[in-house]
Amino acid sequence: MAAAHTPRESAHAAALGVRQALGGSFAAISKWERELGKLRVLVNTGELAEGEEEFPDDESYPVHEFPEIVGFLHEQWAGGGEPSAWVETAEGVHAPAPPAPEEGPAGAGGGNRQRMAALRRRGRGCCVVAPIVLHGRAWGELYVARRTGEPVFGRADADFASVLAAVTAAGIAQTERLAEARRLAFTDALTGLANRRAVDMRLDEALELHRRDEVVVSLVVCDLNGLKRVNDSRGHAVGDRLLERFGSVLSLCGAMLPGTLVARLGGDEFCLLAVGPPADEVVKVAGELCDRAGELDLGEGVAVGVASTGDPIGPVRSARRLFRLADAAQYKAKAARSGEPVIAGRHGGKDDPVVRLADAPDRRTGPERRRFRR
Repeated sequence: MAAAHTPRESAHAAALGVRQALGGSFAAISKWERELGKLRVLVNTGELAEGEEEFPDDESYPVHEFPEIVGFLHEQWAGGGEPSAWVETAEGVHAPAPPAPEEGPAGAGGGNRQRMAALRRRGRGCCVVAPIVLHGRAWGELYVARRTGEPVFGRADADFASVLAAVTAAGIAQTERLAEARRLAFTDALTGLANRRAVDMRLDEALELHRRDEVVVSLVVCDLNGLKRVNDSRGHAVGDRLLERFGSVLSLCGAMLPGTLVARLGGDEFCLLAVGPPADEVVKVAGELCDRAGELDLGEGVAVGVASTGDPIGPVRSARRLFRLADAAQYKAKAARSGEPVIAGRHGGKDDPVVRLADAPDRRTGPERRRFRR
C-alpha cells in the first residue's frame, strides 16, 4: 500500500494482502458512502463469481441490507477501541457474533440474510467481515471469503482480520494524504485549475506521444486583458473574481475537447493543453473562448494564441518550442487587440510571422521576454 498512488491502487494492494494473510479464496474492500446510504465495492480480488469484476464501476449495496453495520456506522472511536470483526457462514452461524442492532438479529441464526444468500450463490462457505475505521469513524469494510467445504473462519481469524483492517486503514490514510499533497502541488489555489507544474509534466508526456505515435498536441495560451486596470480601480478582490470567472469560462471551453488540461500559468496567463483532437477543433474552441471572454462583465476580453503540431510550424522537439510558438501567437493577438485567436503556422508556414517571431533571438526585456522563458 505504501507504493500506491491512488485510492484504487491502495485498496487493491490491501485486498491482495488480506486474502493471502487469511487464506481466503476471495477478498474485497468496500467504502461506506454515508450521503448515499450505500456500501460501494472498490475492488474484488481472487476467485471472482459470475457478475463480479475486479474494479467494478457500480457495485454497491443499500445500508439497510446490513443491519449489523448500522449500529456502529455513525459511532466515533476517537478515544480508542474499534468494532471487532466477525464471521458469517452460508448457514447463518457466526463466531464471534456481529454487532446486534437494536431491532434484533437480521436473520435465522443471527446471520445476515443478504450475506448468507450471497455466499451460497457464489459458492462460498464462509466470510470474515472487519470494519475499517478511519479518522475515528467507520470508513468501510474488509471482506474475505473461503470456498464451500474449506475450514470455517474462527475467532482467531476474526481477531487477525481486525488487525489487518487497522493496517489497511493506516495505508488508506497515507494514500489520501499523498493524494491531497499531489492535488495541492499541481493545482492553482485561486481558480482550482491545474498549475504550471502540471502543464509542464503533461506537456512532456504529450510530446513523447507525438514523437512516438504522431499524436496531435495543441497549446492554447491566453492572456486576460484588463486585469491590472481592475486591480487598480476596483481592488484585488474584484480582480480575483475576474480570474475565477475567466477560469470557469476556460474550463467550459476545455470540456469541448476531451482530455484537455485546463490551467492557470500564473498572474493573468492561462492555457489549454489538448492531446489528440485535430488542430481545427482546437482553433474552433479557441474562437469560442474569445467570444465568451468578451462577454464577461469585468475585464477587456482575452488575447489568445494557438500552436499545434497539426499545423505547419516545423518540428516540435521540446515543450519549450511549443510554448514559444503559442506565446508568440498570443503576443501578436495582444499587440493587434484581436478579438480572435492567432494561430501559429497558418499565414505562410515557415515564413509565418508568428513562427519567425518565435524563432527570433530572444533579446527583448520585460514582459515579452518573460513570456518566452520556460
